Amino acid sequence: MAPDEAKSEPAAEPAAEPTAEISKKGAKKAEAKAKKEAEKARRKAEREAAEAAKNEDAAAQDAAKDDYGEVDDKLPPMTGEKINIRSLGKEHVGKVIVVRAWIQNARAQSANMTFIELREEGDWTIQALVVANKEQGTPSRPMVKWVVGIKPESFVVVEAKVQEPLEPVKSCRIADYELSIQKCYVIAAAPNVLGMTLAASNRAITNFSDEEPVKKDSEIPDASSTTTSAIPAATMLTHLDNIVIHKRAPVQQAIADIRAEMKELFRSYLRSHGFKEFEPPCLIGAASEGGANVFSLPYFDKQAFLAQSPQFYKQIEIAGGRKRVYSIGPVFRAENSNTPRHMTEFTGLDMEMEIQEDYSEVLLMLEGVLLHMFRGIKERCPREIEVVRSVYPFEELQLPEAGKEVRLSFAEGQKLLREEGPPEFRDVSDDEDMSTPQEKALGEIIRNKFHTDFYVLDQFPEGARPFYTKADKTTKTSRGFDFFLRGQEILSGGQRINNADELEQRIRHKGIDPRSPGIKEYVDVFRQAGVPPHGGGGIGLDRVVAWYLGLPSVHLVSYYPRTPKRLQP
Repeated sequence: MAPDEAKSEPAAEPAAEPTAEISKKGAKKAEAKAKKEAEKARRKAEREAAEAAKNEDAAAQDAAKDDYGEVDDKLPPMTGEKINIRSLGKEHVGKVIVVRAWIQNARAQSANMTFIELREEGDWTIQALVVANKEQGTPSRPMVKWVVGIKPESFVVVEAKVQEPLEPVKSCRIADYELSIQKCYVIAAAPNVLGMTLAASNRAITNFSDEEPVKKDSEIPDASSTTTSAIPAATMLTHLDNIVIHKRAPVQQAIADIRAEMKELFRSYLRSHGFKEFEPPCLIGAASEGGANVFSLPYFDKQAFLAQSPQFYKQIEIAGGRKRVYSIGPVFRAENSNTPRHMTEFTGLDMEMEIQEDYSEVLLMLEGVLLHMFRGIKERCPREIEVVRSVYPFEELQLPEAGKEVRLSFAEGQKLLREEGPPEFRDVSDDEDMSTPQEKALGEIIRNKFHTDFYVLDQFPEGARPFYTKADKTTKTSRGFDFFLRGQEILSGGQRINNADELEQRIRHKGIDPRSPGIKEYVDVFRQAGVPPHGGGGIGLDRVVAWYLGLPSVHLVSYYPRTPKRLQP
């Protein structure tokens, strides 16, 4: 065994030589590579240093270096008159002004000229340009280059001279003037990439689902395309997830302005007719109307609820000595309805008034205030209406002539459906409430027959009205009515029961215990003192605005829509 072992030992030594040789070659390659990388790094550092030095020299030589840039807190001195671009007029031509606005877009005409579009609130836009002045050195070419690089939706302050363009700038709302920028400072820079562009936010929304659809690669538009038609329409979820850009869209600001004016028209009309405003609570101690569609929440050691309506409090105001009252405020409904017609929180326009002779006084007052709102908004907001129409086309609202208002009984409406409506409504009953499809079909019939999109259905069946609605012994129906716009309900109202015993009987008839919390206290109001006959109605502001504008969803009208699946932002 020993000789064999002795022979095997020399055989192992030659096997080690290739490994050593490979290790040496690898080390040499690694060393060469390291030297190469070090040389590349050295050259890169030299180039960057040279570029930095060049930039420092250029900045030192830039006569306009103090006239542009980003500022954190204090702006450099500016001598121009502070003005909103919507206020520009002939008298400003040749003058220097200061404007605060967003950069809507920018494009370089050349190394010496850049065009930008400035936007204030809504769609108030104006063209501005930065032109390098070789003689004076300001604006400079570096300034021109810097301005074109400002990210869209950044907020800037510019000092500029007002001038008249060679021809009107059709792409901007301010077409007859333009600004020659002398100074430009970014106060708040936008991110490099927006979650949603302003162009996309100003396109019509068609998907209002609370669940984001999954798109296939073939369905995703080419982002490199710049044509307006190729800009993808974002879903409502994308809008709400990018709420800032959503609200900056001119169409959304136009809707918000119309909404605000509708509310003001409601208030001014009722005030002119002797109504007093009051503020009902949103937090209540019981599910006051006896339904299950309420939100409950802990309230110290008790349970509280969000009010379904200010109904009981309007009646307390009348019982308390007011003759005519109204309120404007939030209403909460815990309905798991995921439709374009519903929200869990919306704004209610409510009124209540004493009845002197007949409940038609209430109906006529509500009809008057709504017609005032519809006609008034057309006068007050023609521009805003056209902005909305450019994104969401809709037919002009048809309103009845004075003295020719359409008021039908519920039975007459059902008769029209049976005789002139679609076949599926041939057997509709006068004793059952209308469904949404029935309402829309009747709206179409009335539009064709009476040439109006606004009408009233009165004398609803008792079973279709709340327990506080007074019954009419003569007609065997209720003294309750609904108002409709473009075939959709926007108001519910009627005469209320003002006698405690009658009210208690009616509550029992509806299957509710009149001694239950909230209900007992409500009935007791009418036992404390004599309460005059009264009635009123509640208008859904969001629906009024949405259907007036022919919008596909009430969610577009709400500032921050709340649905069963959405509590943000």
